[in-house]
Amino acid sequence: MATSLKIRTEPGTPVTHRRPAPRHRLSRLDIKLSPYLYIAPFFVLFGVFGAYPLGYTLWVSLHDWDLLAEDHPFVGLANYSELLGDADFWNAVVNTLGIFVISTVPQLLLALWLANMLNRQLRARTLFRMGVLIPNITSTAAVAIVFGQLFSREFGLINWALDLVGIDAIDWRASRLGSWVAISTMVDWRWTGYNALIFLAAMQAIPRDLYESAAIDGARPARQFWSITVPMLRPTIIFCVIISTIGGLQLFTEPLLFNSGTNPIRGGPTRESQTMTMYMFENAFAPNFNFGYGAAIAWMLFALIAIVAVVNVLIIRRGGRST
Repeated sequence: MATSLKIRTEPGTPVTHRRPAPRHRLSRLDIKLSPYLYIAPFFVLFGVFGAYPLGYTLWVSLHDWDLLAEDHPFVGLANYSELLGDADFWNAVVNTLGIFVISTVPQLLLALWLANMLNRQLRARTLFRMGVLIPNITSTAAVAIVFGQLFSREFGLINWALDLVGIDAIDWRASRLGSWVAISTMVDWRWTGYNALIFLAAMQAIPRDLYESAAIDGARPARQFWSITVPMLRPTIIFCVIISTIGGLQLFTEPLLFNSGTNPIRGGPTRESQTMTMYMFENAFAPNFNFGYGAAIAWMLFALIAIVAVVNVLIIRRGGRST
């Protein structure tokens, strides 16, 4: 027989609440703090290797920081004002944006088409999916050497193919547009497969019921692609656009190795393909050793990447709302 026990208290006697056990308090503390502890290593590493170098670069850009001198006087925004009047800097900006547009737009479109092909029922599709990633794991130096030979003026395969259709040979290194095309082709060859696999992973997460319903309604594969696949891939497309923007505006190795010569950091005899990172390296290190001016170029590059990335995201989102 169950009995209930009631504790009587005298009027006016304060009711005392039992304190939670220490183990219970530690458990609640663990639940609240453990998520922050899990993500803390990232923020520590970001602060040491990301935020601090970024802030220190800004501090250096406000000084006349000659690497060969002992004193580094504060000059404020003098480096930035000088930079805005530097013709070579604006030439590097134009080259950077030109190569970025020519390489990134075809790259993402081709990657989207390639991912759509790999998403179909193909024989040995695993082999094809692995094959598209091979260019990305190839050494950049090896890629630059091969493409340098392909775009050679005298014995290049590209000029040989142009000669077959009656087009004169092009000096790809001496022409601004020609060097842009050659470097962009090199970049596209390396990164198209990488972006295609990212798109493919997102495509496989799309529910098949949507395609089956569209097929019942009479939608053809092309209509399904533009009405179902592309809208569902919008977050992935934004991610790839941002990543491609960051990488495309920081090109350094490809144009440097493509312009082999006595002074390849200039990007050709008349700076035909010198990017902002190359111009930053030229000023910050040999032959100028002006670290303050180079830091100012780095911050201008950071601002350019942020602006282009935001504009791309806004364009994609506006296009998504219109559809």
